[in-house]
Amino acid sequence: MHPLRRALLCGALLIVLSACGAPAARQGAASSPSASPPAASATAATEVAAVKDYLQTTLAQLKSATAELAAAAEAYYQLAKAAGFDYAALWQRQPDQVRAAVERARAAWKAASPRYEQVEGIVAGVAALAEYDVILDAGASGEEDPANAVPFDLRLPDGRVLPKPGNLFGVTESALWGTFADYRAPNVTPDLNGNGTTDFGDALPEANVLKAAAAELDRYTGELQQAAAAWQPNREDALTALVVMVPTMSEYFESWKNSRFVAGEQSTQRDFVAISRLADIQDILSGLQVVYAAVKPAVAQVDAAQAEQIERELADLKAFVADVYRKEQGGQRFTPEEADLLGAEAQNRATAITGKLVQAAAQLNITIEE
Repeated sequence: MHPLRRALLCGALLIVLSACGAPAARQGAASSPSASPPAASATAATEVAAVKDYLQTTLAQLKSATAELAAAAEAYYQLAKAAGFDYAALWQRQPDQVRAAVERARAAWKAASPRYEQVEGIVAGVAALAEYDVILDAGASGEEDPANAVPFDLRLPDGRVLPKPGNLFGVTESALWGTFADYRAPNVTPDLNGNGTTDFGDALPEANVLKAAAAELDRYTGELQQAAAAWQPNREDALTALVVMVPTMSEYFESWKNSRFVAGEQSTQRDFVAISRLADIQDILSGLQVVYAAVKPAVAQVDAAQAEQIERELADLKAFVADVYRKEQGGQRFTPEEADLLGAEAQNRATAITGKLVQAAAQLNITIEE
């Protein structure tokens, strides 16, 4: 499990210990899902099968988008290669072809990213799949955070190797929108939207970086599909994913605050530039609602009122984020201070939900693994 999410999980468990008393929490920790009667285990497996169906369906859509991104990156690479990687000359001679290639790649990226966010709560919250979250969407670069860096190096077509460059959605995004100089084509500032001024995103990707990163994103997505097909979900997996991922609101709001959507031109953040983090949070919560719907019948067996309350509070949390996003899309610019306040409100709501989820797990004799 990612260290930050392990810390959040420990915090959630401490909340329940203080709110409910240590004996109840110890009772949950002492039991094991394997101790459930066969009939109960079969029922649980049927309940959570919907989570796997949702995961596999969404991953198929993700794989289609990453394949399109890889194809678009390859087409752009061939244009750059034919021009001897002289990007200024390429833009001067073939602006329409270059613009079309970049726009195609950006559109594919924008199709892929939300699909991943819709299943991130499952991928990151399930031990058997969590490494793919680090690779695809959450891992840092070795330079930024060696302890939490991605477990791969990126080998480029020209023979260069980028050691632990960061997660693949981040690498491709910063290449496509020009937010990191090393991944941006040198000596050219294209007017991609044709408005006669230099705007955010008026940059060309370094073709070797984009081709390699897009291909790896597609390959690892295929690996994740295989791992998801082999995964046999159970109630413990579902509840653990919820307890790990629901209380991550402060993490997401912090990245929103530091992004260009709040910080504007002062932002030095090179990812989360193409899609507002507020949209990502809604997608993540949508996936977590699917997970909770699968275990709600079990929670209702031990506490029907709490089962309804958890469902309602998850929906309210998503609606809270959706309201902020709607205002942002309507043109409202939030200050960093406002982002902090909104993030604190979202985190408080998420923490309360998490406490109830941990309680429910204890009542079901399910251990939440740290």
